[in-house]
Amino acid sequence: MSAVIETAGLLADRINALEESSTLGMTKKARELAAQGHKVISLSVGEPDFKTPKHICEAAKQAIDEGYHGYSPVAGYADLRKAIADKFKNENNIHWKAENIVVSTGAKHSLANVIQVLVNPGEEVVILSPYWVSYSEMVKLAEGKSVVSEGSFDNDFKVTAEQLEEAITERTRIVMFASPNNPTGSVYSEAELRALGKVIEKHEQVFVLADEIYEYINFTPQGHFSIGSIPEIHDRVITVNGVAKGYAMTGWRIGYIGAAKWIADGVEKLQGQVTSGTGSISQRAALAAITGPKDAAKEMCEAYDRRRKLVVGLLKEIPGFKVNMPQGAFYAFPDISYYFGKTDGKTQINDSDDFCLWLLNVAFVATVAGSGFGAPNCMRISTAASDENLIEACRRIKEAVATLK
Repeated sequence: MSAVIETAGLLADRINALEESSTLGMTKKARELAAQGHKVISLSVGEPDFKTPKHICEAAKQAIDEGYHGYSPVAGYADLRKAIADKFKNENNIHWKAENIVVSTGAKHSLANVIQVLVNPGEEVVILSPYWVSYSEMVKLAEGKSVVSEGSFDNDFKVTAEQLEEAITERTRIVMFASPNNPTGSVYSEAELRALGKVIEKHEQVFVLADEIYEYINFTPQGHFSIGSIPEIHDRVITVNGVAKGYAMTGWRIGYIGAAKWIADGVEKLQGQVTSGTGSISQRAALAAITGPKDAAKEMCEAYDRRRKLVVGLLKEIPGFKVNMPQGAFYAFPDISYYFGKTDGKTQINDSDDFCLWLLNVAFVATVAGSGFGAPNCMRISTAASDENLIEACRRIKEAVATLK
């Protein structure tokens, strides 16, 4: 009989140091409860509830018939890279060539690639907070140090140029943020981004990693503005995007960067040793998405607009909840700290983690604690769900918190 091996110390330190993704962790718990027969409403995962548009699916079928069955080039198919460069030029006023584009297995992969390529051990990455849960863990994997600059609730969770200036040191290598933002839905205006750009311009060793995956889900009158279009810092901005959110293509796993050629070359070199080129069929579908009609993307954005207004209106009716109106993406991010220290007689709520787990177990509504996003007083609610489920979820939340004293 073989001996039982103690495995706790066998994993590499870099893995033991990583936190589990709070979004995926809560989704897992929700699925477990659903498997037990509970009627769980999952508002935890950041995933469109729409199907991928038909013309994109047809392009994938055509690619199969045409024999796109082999390995793709490491940086992506040439025509897809050219289409992405054209998209950057026409929609974002960012002037890159195909050689400046690298296609990867989702925007998360793109972000991780860039951090690995640019950050040395001990160097700092300034993360504008609240931030997507994986940012800080990606920095940790690169043996860098996360420096969190926190946007206030009163400023719609956005970091000011003055705050950014205070956060930058001689060890800073990257400033990293998303606009539209996950988890808050906040959108940095052109004026705000130009102010941040002025700070970046003064620090020649600092690069910007701009996550624009929610670009097409923007409710502001002025629309999207890319910090990479500012000429003075153009060569130091790495713009990350993909097809997951705007085209409802999360499972297709296509992300991309636009960056100075030496950075793109570094990413390609890394990718060549880790994953090689991403899925061939998915790339052909992404080409159809990027070059095809945007009607479906606009229709989805209209639905998200309606839902954000619905959910924010319902959340404002819940005593103790503080909530702003998100200007993009598909999330609401209420401050729930009013309930910290309260109890239903069985469970004590000490923080957002307690609150969200309690809410799942009591009301069967899955949300995500703000602690993983750098905002421990808040929780994230995905509005990428049907109106019916959103209304029912808010009703359950309101009834549940009424039991907390």
